[in-house]
Amino acid sequence: MGDTTSIALGSLLLAGLSGVLMAIQGSINASLGKVIGIWEATFIVHVIAVIVLFLMLFRIKLGDGSFSNINQAPWYSYLGGVISVFIIYLVALSIPKLGAANATTAIIIGQVLMAGVIDYFGLFGLKQLHFGWQHVLGILFLAIGAKLLLNDL
Repeated sequence: MGDTTSIALGSLLLAGLSGVLMAIQGSINASLGKVIGIWEATFIVHVIAVIVLFLMLFRIKLGDGSFSNINQAPWYSYLGGVISVFIIYLVALSIPKLGAANATTAIIIGQVLMAGVIDYFGLFGLKQLHFGWQHVLGILFLAIGAKLLLNDL
């Protein structure tokens, strides 16, 4: 197996792990939201995230960048924090109503559709990628799979 293939496989495994963690996180956040409220749970999740990141960056020294470059980032790159609030809120809101599998299916469909648009147009400074018939077919199969998973709704 070539070096490029190994890197791609490793990246796919990391992305898959991210999906596993997102499903777990959404379910845990929904559980907290049932007890203290969805907006309150969203707040607590972000406070804990700030504490963990503070420790990772300044105590354990895991960062490899520089805050001195912060003014070089485009304005839209700061919207991730704002969007994160709504992601956590909406996931915690939808999981108790739909179940973890159904909500995650809808989330993945939304992610893939938007990711296709981002790739096709090269939005947010990312490399523009070809979007061919096989991509459309893949999204069609994803939609068919989603319909099968969401059949109970």
